[in-house]
Amino acid sequence: MNKVAWVTGAGSGIGEACAEGLAQDGYVVVLTGRRKEPLEAVAARIKAAGGTAHVKTADLGKPAAVKKVADFIESKLGRIDLLVNNAGLNITARSWTDLTPEGVQQVIDGNLASAFYCSMAVLPMMRAQGDGLLLHTASMAGRFVTPLSGSSYTAVKHGVVAMSHSLNMEECGNGIRSTVMCPGEVNTPILDKRPNKLSEAQRAEMVQPQDCANLVRYIASQPAHVCINEVLITPTRNRSYLAAMGRKL
Repeated sequence: MNKVAWVTGAGSGIGEACAEGLAQDGYVVVLTGRRKEPLEAVAARIKAAGGTAHVKTADLGKPAAVKKVADFIESKLGRIDLLVNNAGLNITARSWTDLTPEGVQQVIDGNLASAFYCSMAVLPMMRAQGDGLLLHTASMAGRFVTPLSGSSYTAVKHGVVAMSHSLNMEECGNGIRSTVMCPGEVNTPILDKRPNKLSEAQRAEMVQPQDCANLVRYIASQPAHVCINEVLITPTRNRSYLAAMGRKL
């Protein structure tokens, strides 16, 4: 029986690279995001390479929408081995002087609430199997407070880190493992929301989506008795460090 991976935020960036990489490793992948067209494009590439992919669009900030995807996985595929909790977003108006309640709610729903809802949806299946891995994309902003990512994004990513560790505390006896991945700057479309635009040269020095996907594939390949609790992955040319030393970015 093929293993099943549910990848959220699968239409671009880290999620797209993870979905394609996991399909190469033999997973049946379920692709979820808000927009159907990018998901269909990813699924088409997976199928052309001989893999199996199912597209299930959903607004993951809505529990009912999450449940529909989980119900499909349980009824049609019969199991869930890996949840890649990757969906996330940020806003441009992120400083305290520019924040709005609507913007804050958008960040909470898109990053933290969605991660909780998806985790809650797969846990019953994983408990019944006595096995399963949840892997969450947080951020360096989930470990270190800086103005760059904005207060709302920083707060919710701290929440994702805490959520993952709490899962290991409560579910380790059920054979369930949780990993939180905290990337530094990654060259993904979320950078387009930065107040200050970045050059292509700057983006090329960052961690690339494929780098994160390679890490996810490695974590997923570990035996069931091994839990990788948390991983930080950053560019070698770390702009945060350079800025702190007063050096040219």
